[in-house]
Amino acid sequence: MLKKPPETVAAVDLGSNSFHMIVCSLANGNLQTLDRLKEMVRLASGLDKKNYLDSNTQERALECLERFGQRIRNFPPESVRVVGTSTLRQAKNSQQFLDKAEKALNHPIHIISGIEEARLIYQGVAHSLGSNANLRLVMDIGGGSTEYIIGSGDTPRVKESTPMGCVLVSNAFFKDGKLSKDAFTQATLFAAQQLEPIQKQFQRKNWDEAIGASGSLKAIDKVLEAKNWSNNGITMEGLEHLVAHLTQCNHVNELNLPELDPERLPVFPGGVAIVYATFKSLGIEQMTVSDGALREGLIQDLLGRLYDHDIRSATVQALADRYHIDKEHAARVKQTIGYILEQLGEDFCGPNHEDVVQFLNWAADLHEIGQDIAHSQYHKHSAYIIENGDFAGFSRQDQILLSTVVKSHRRKFPRSLFNELPSPWNIDAPTLTLILRLSVLLHRNRQEHDKPDFKISLTKSKIRLQFPDDWLAQAPLTHADLIQEADYLKSAGFKLEFS
Repeated sequence: MLKKPPETVAAVDLGSNSFHMIVCSLANGNLQTLDRLKEMVRLASGLDKKNYLDSNTQERALECLERFGQRIRNFPPESVRVVGTSTLRQAKNSQQFLDKAEKALNHPIHIISGIEEARLIYQGVAHSLGSNANLRLVMDIGGGSTEYIIGSGDTPRVKESTPMGCVLVSNAFFKDGKLSKDAFTQATLFAAQQLEPIQKQFQRKNWDEAIGASGSLKAIDKVLEAKNWSNNGITMEGLEHLVAHLTQCNHVNELNLPELDPERLPVFPGGVAIVYATFKSLGIEQMTVSDGALREGLIQDLLGRLYDHDIRSATVQALADRYHIDKEHAARVKQTIGYILEQLGEDFCGPNHEDVVQFLNWAADLHEIGQDIAHSQYHKHSAYIIENGDFAGFSRQDQILLSTVVKSHRRKFPRSLFNELPSPWNIDAPTLTLILRLSVLLHRNRQEHDKPDFKISLTKSKIRLQFPDDWLAQAPLTHADLIQEADYLKSAGFKLEFS
């Protein structure tokens, strides 16, 4: 936990349609919104057929982020969270864009999964509405994906992310703004197909109230109210009027709907098709619209990290339980990690020291979860689960880092894996792995006994261990393990010395 939380915090959501930023003051755990910025970038429109993000769209996005960066560039790193969603999940050249985008903002950008996006959206909605006992269905339409969540209070129970969004559907079925009854029917059928696998879970009998959270749903809500097609949020009756009007026009420029932002026109029909299909498939009659969404959820998640309620630690403990890990063994490994880090000092890994401690402890807790699948090559099974699972609170980069450290904690030391990690982990992660490897090795016999008071020094390529006199002679198995470890590390360019 930080000794003194920052006075100002910010969250940035790089969505597939719009980029959003929220800046809040923070005093005694209470938030007050200072700034909200939103720009329609339409990132999803820049994806070509091979899922590469074109240069014009990248340029448009970077210009927006330069403007956002003016506001938050000098904020402390721990006070800002920036995430990318559907389009950046898909884009094959997303890392090339992220390198430039991080320079514009001066903060790291984390790509989150659709399920993590759903969890954060629910947190944002729940916080904006306050607590009640109802089971809520929350729906959020993005540019490239639509999330559905059922939860109560601030706890999401069921989360799904579907590969349809207002940009994607508008580009596919209403190209260049052209409208027709047949195109709308096809768009609605496409959306219904995406909903088919989750229809049973999310149908009307499983929740008490429906809540929408996104620009598309807010826009539809405003139009229905302005036209007197609905006076109580979005209703099925109101949608029928809107669909009838939309399918009588030949182009979005003919819609002439009050309260509809001209910037939203190109993606409005796709949003309507998704909402209409959702109401029909799930049996929704009425939906209210919330101000809270992904960025508000990010702020709540950030507060958890600042005040020692990091959802990621709870996720790790839940996984440890699920995969029946030996918690006493994990605790001994963590104790030795702490002993090593204490000797290396707080300057170890510089400003990343707190993150290093956190990731090493998580790695110690999870390094053996693969044994629940098979003992042979269990470190590879552990790494696969960590990289590919739905881990609440973790970004894609978090999971890849943790997976890489766990995969490399025994046997061969695959140096090339670390080169693919984003900065600064491409430099720091090999050292993290060395610490985990040695901590696991020193507890390989899994016996409860005091560790020897060894000394350790660690440079870029040299590790020196010094044990008490005669200790290695009395621990021949550990001595043999260290000889083998020195061999593994030598092939990766490290020198392990011990006495």
